[in-house]
Amino acid sequence: MKLSNLPIMNKIHPEGHRWVIGFSLATLIFFLLGWGWLWKLILVLAIFCGSFFRNPERFPPHKEGSVVSPADGRVLSVTEVDGPELAGMSESIKVSIFMSVFNVHVNRSPAAGRVLDIHYKPGKFFSADLDKASEENERNLVVIEDEQHRRIAFIQIAGLIARRIVCFVEPDDMLEKGERFGLIRFGSRVDLYLPPQTEIDVSVGQHVKAGETIIGYLPSVD
Repeated sequence: MKLSNLPIMNKIHPEGHRWVIGFSLATLIFFLLGWGWLWKLILVLAIFCGSFFRNPERFPPHKEGSVVSPADGRVLSVTEVDGPELAGMSESIKVSIFMSVFNVHVNRSPAAGRVLDIHYKPGKFFSADLDKASEENERNLVVIEDEQHRRIAFIQIAGLIARRIVCFVEPDDMLEKGERFGLIRFGSRVDLYLPPQTEIDVSVGQHVKAGETIIGYLPSVD
Protein backbone atom coordinates (compact mmCIF):
# COMPACT_ATOMS: atom_id res chain seq x y z
CA MET A 1 0.00 0.00 0.00
CA LYS A 2 1.27 3.45 -0.90
CA LEU A 3 1.66 5.82 2.03
CA SER A 4 -0.53 8.34 0.18
CA ASN A 5 -3.39 5.78 0.27
CA LEU A 6 -3.41 5.44 4.05
CA PRO A 7 -6.74 6.50 5.64
CA ILE A 8 -5.09 9.30 7.63
CA MET A 9 -3.91 10.90 4.37
CA ASN A 10 -7.55 11.45 3.38
CA LYS A 11 -7.65 14.14 6.06
CA ILE A 12 -4.71 15.94 4.43
CA HIS A 13 -4.95 17.82 1.15
CA PRO A 14 -3.05 16.09 -1.70
CA GLU A 15 -0.84 19.20 -2.03
CA GLY A 16 0.59 18.29 1.37
CA HIS A 17 1.10 14.56 0.86
CA ARG A 18 4.69 14.79 -0.35
CA TRP A 19 5.64 17.04 2.57
CA VAL A 20 4.10 14.78 5.20
CA ILE A 21 5.39 11.58 3.61
CA GLY A 22 8.88 13.02 3.10
CA PHE A 23 9.24 14.24 6.68
CA SER A 24 7.73 11.01 8.03
CA LEU A 25 10.20 8.85 6.12
CA ALA A 26 13.08 11.07 7.23
CA THR A 27 11.88 10.73 10.83
CA LEU A 28 11.92 6.93 10.54
CA ILE A 29 15.38 6.87 8.95
CA PHE A 30 16.95 9.18 11.53
CA PHE A 31 15.25 7.23 14.34
CA LEU A 32 16.73 3.95 13.08
CA LEU A 33 20.13 5.62 12.82
CA GLY A 34 19.84 6.67 16.44
CA TRP A 35 20.04 10.39 15.73
CA GLY A 36 17.79 11.32 18.63
CA TRP A 37 17.77 15.09 18.33
CA LEU A 38 17.31 15.10 14.56
CA TRP A 39 14.43 12.64 14.26
CA LYS A 40 12.50 14.53 16.93
CA LEU A 41 12.97 17.79 15.02
CA ILE A 42 11.84 16.21 11.73
CA LEU A 43 8.86 14.62 13.50
CA VAL A 44 7.74 18.07 14.63
CA LEU A 45 7.95 19.26 11.01
CA ALA A 46 5.90 16.26 9.84
CA ILE A 47 3.20 17.00 12.42
CA PHE A 48 3.21 20.70 11.48
CA CYS A 49 2.75 19.90 7.77
CA GLY A 50 -0.04 17.45 8.56
CA SER A 51 -1.79 20.16 10.54
CA PHE A 52 -1.16 22.88 7.96
CA PHE A 53 -2.53 20.86 5.04
CA ARG A 54 -5.51 19.46 6.93
CA ASN A 55 -8.56 19.29 4.70
CA PRO A 56 -11.78 19.08 6.74
CA GLU A 57 -15.23 18.71 5.26
CA ARG A 58 -17.35 21.84 5.40
CA PHE A 59 -21.12 22.27 5.04
CA PRO A 60 -22.18 25.61 3.51
CA PRO A 61 -25.42 27.21 4.72
CA HIS A 62 -28.25 27.26 2.19
CA LYS A 63 -29.64 30.67 3.08
CA GLU A 64 -30.67 32.47 -0.09
CA GLY A 65 -28.20 35.10 -1.25
CA SER A 66 -25.64 34.21 1.39
CA VAL A 67 -21.92 34.45 0.66
CA VAL A 68 -19.55 32.34 2.74
CA SER A 69 -15.97 32.97 3.71
CA PRO A 70 -13.36 31.85 1.15
CA ALA A 71 -10.79 31.27 3.89
CA ASP A 72 -10.26 30.34 7.51
CA GLY A 73 -8.82 33.16 9.58
CA ARG A 74 -9.44 36.59 11.05
CA VAL A 75 -11.27 39.47 9.37
CA LEU A 76 -8.72 42.26 8.94
CA SER A 77 -10.96 44.90 7.40
CA VAL A 78 -14.29 45.63 5.73
CA THR A 79 -14.06 48.61 3.37
CA GLU A 80 -15.78 50.18 0.38
CA VAL A 81 -13.38 50.38 -2.57
CA ASP A 82 -13.23 51.07 -6.29
CA GLY A 83 -12.85 48.07 -8.56
CA PRO A 84 -11.27 45.70 -8.93
CA GLU A 85 -11.16 46.70 -12.60
CA LEU A 86 -9.82 43.31 -13.73
CA ALA A 87 -13.02 41.78 -12.34
CA GLY A 88 -15.21 44.20 -14.27
CA MET A 89 -16.40 45.81 -11.03
CA SER A 90 -16.43 49.62 -10.72
CA GLU A 91 -17.00 49.55 -6.96
CA SER A 92 -17.32 46.91 -4.29
CA ILE A 93 -17.09 46.01 -0.63
CA LYS A 94 -13.76 44.38 0.20
CA VAL A 95 -13.48 41.92 3.08
CA SER A 96 -9.89 40.96 3.90
CA ILE A 97 -9.20 37.71 5.76
CA PHE A 98 -5.79 36.88 7.25
CA MET A 99 -4.72 33.24 7.57
CA SER A 100 -2.02 32.42 10.10
CA VAL A 101 0.08 29.27 9.80
CA PHE A 102 -2.29 27.60 12.26
CA ASN A 103 -5.42 28.03 10.11
CA VAL A 104 -6.75 25.61 7.51
CA HIS A 105 -5.33 26.89 4.21
CA VAL A 106 -7.71 25.27 1.73
CA ASN A 107 -9.69 28.05 0.02
CA ARG A 108 -13.36 27.67 -0.93
CA SER A 109 -15.70 29.42 -3.31
CA PRO A 110 -17.86 32.00 -1.50
CA ALA A 111 -20.83 31.38 -3.78
CA ALA A 112 -22.04 29.19 -6.61
CA GLY A 113 -21.26 30.44 -10.08
CA ARG A 114 -19.24 30.21 -13.28
CA VAL A 115 -15.58 31.20 -13.32
CA LEU A 116 -15.33 34.17 -15.68
CA ASP A 117 -11.64 34.90 -15.45
CA ILE A 118 -8.43 34.29 -13.53
CA HIS A 119 -5.52 36.73 -13.29
CA TYR A 120 -2.22 35.73 -11.70
CA LYS A 121 0.36 38.42 -10.92
CA PRO A 122 3.82 37.83 -9.44
CA GLY A 123 4.92 40.20 -6.71
CA LYS A 124 6.61 40.67 -3.37
CA PHE A 125 6.15 38.84 -0.07
CA PHE A 126 5.27 41.42 2.57
CA SER A 127 3.45 40.20 5.67
CA ALA A 128 -0.10 39.39 4.57
CA ASP A 129 -1.69 41.43 7.36
CA LEU A 130 -0.29 44.69 5.97
CA ASP A 131 -2.46 46.91 3.73
CA LYS A 132 0.16 47.08 1.00
CA ALA A 133 0.08 43.29 0.61
CA SER A 134 -3.13 43.61 -1.44
CA GLU A 135 -1.35 45.63 -4.12
CA GLU A 136 2.28 44.54 -3.99
CA ASN A 137 2.35 40.84 -3.06
CA GLU A 138 2.11 37.88 -5.40
CA ARG A 139 -1.59 37.24 -5.95
CA ASN A 140 -4.21 35.37 -7.93
CA LEU A 141 -7.60 36.89 -8.79
CA VAL A 142 -10.62 34.67 -9.48
CA VAL A 143 -13.85 36.18 -10.81
CA ILE A 144 -17.16 34.32 -10.73
CA GLU A 145 -20.69 35.20 -11.80
CA ASP A 146 -23.78 33.65 -10.23
CA GLU A 147 -27.02 32.72 -11.97
CA GLN A 148 -28.37 36.22 -11.38
CA HIS A 149 -25.30 37.70 -13.11
CA ARG A 150 -23.86 39.14 -9.90
CA ARG A 151 -20.07 39.24 -9.92
CA ILE A 152 -17.91 38.23 -6.99
CA ALA A 153 -14.12 38.38 -6.97
CA PHE A 154 -11.61 36.88 -4.56
CA ILE A 155 -7.86 37.24 -4.51
CA GLN A 156 -5.40 34.77 -3.03
CA ILE A 157 -2.46 36.78 -1.70
CA ALA A 158 0.93 35.36 -0.75
CA GLY A 159 2.44 36.40 2.57
CA LEU A 160 5.79 36.74 4.29
CA ILE A 161 6.26 32.98 4.52
CA ALA A 162 3.77 31.87 1.86
CA ARG A 163 5.64 31.25 -1.39
CA ARG A 164 3.18 29.29 -3.46
CA ILE A 165 -0.37 30.05 -4.53
CA VAL A 166 -2.33 27.07 -5.85
CA CYS A 167 -5.53 27.44 -7.89
CA PHE A 168 -7.44 24.36 -9.05
CA VAL A 169 -10.00 26.00 -11.34
CA GLU A 170 -10.03 27.45 -14.85
CA PRO A 171 -12.30 29.87 -16.75
CA ASP A 172 -15.77 28.42 -17.51
CA ASP A 173 -15.58 25.98 -14.59
CA MET A 174 -18.75 25.83 -12.50
CA LEU A 175 -18.27 26.16 -8.73
CA GLU A 176 -20.64 25.27 -5.94
CA LYS A 177 -20.79 27.36 -2.78
CA GLY A 178 -18.09 26.11 -0.44
CA GLU A 179 -16.30 24.08 -3.13
CA ARG A 180 -12.52 23.94 -2.83
CA PHE A 181 -10.79 26.11 -5.44
CA GLY A 182 -7.23 26.49 -4.16
CA LEU A 183 -4.81 26.94 -1.27
CA ILE A 184 -1.77 28.96 -0.26
CA ARG A 185 1.41 27.82 1.51
CA PHE A 186 2.30 28.90 4.41
CA GLY A 187 0.38 31.79 6.05
CA SER A 188 -1.40 34.24 3.78
CA ARG A 189 -4.55 36.25 3.01
CA VAL A 190 -7.68 36.31 0.85
CA ASP A 191 -9.48 39.50 -0.20
CA LEU A 192 -13.16 39.07 -1.10
CA TYR A 193 -14.91 41.67 -3.29
CA LEU A 194 -18.71 41.86 -3.19
CA PRO A 195 -21.32 44.08 -4.88
CA PRO A 196 -21.65 47.46 -3.07
CA GLN A 197 -25.19 46.79 -1.79
CA THR A 198 -24.18 43.54 -0.08
CA GLU A 199 -25.38 43.29 3.52
CA ILE A 200 -22.22 42.43 5.47
CA ASP A 201 -22.69 40.06 8.41
CA VAL A 202 -19.15 39.95 9.89
CA SER A 203 -17.02 42.45 11.79
CA VAL A 204 -13.32 43.26 12.00
CA GLY A 205 -11.48 40.88 14.30
CA GLN A 206 -14.02 38.08 13.87
CA HIS A 207 -12.71 34.59 13.17
CA VAL A 208 -14.31 32.88 10.18
CA LYS A 209 -14.35 29.42 8.60
CA ALA A 210 -14.07 28.81 4.88
CA GLY A 211 -17.26 27.45 3.36
CA GLU A 212 -19.33 27.88 6.53
CA THR A 213 -19.22 31.38 8.02
CA ILE A 214 -21.62 33.74 6.26
CA ILE A 215 -19.82 36.92 5.22
CA GLY A 216 -22.95 38.66 3.99
CA TYR A 217 -26.03 38.59 1.77
CA LEU A 218 -25.98 39.64 -1.87
CA PRO A 219 -28.41 42.32 -3.04
CA SER A 220 -31.42 40.98 -4.93
CA VAL A 221 -31.67 41.62 -8.66
CA ASP A 222 -34.93 43.15 -9.88
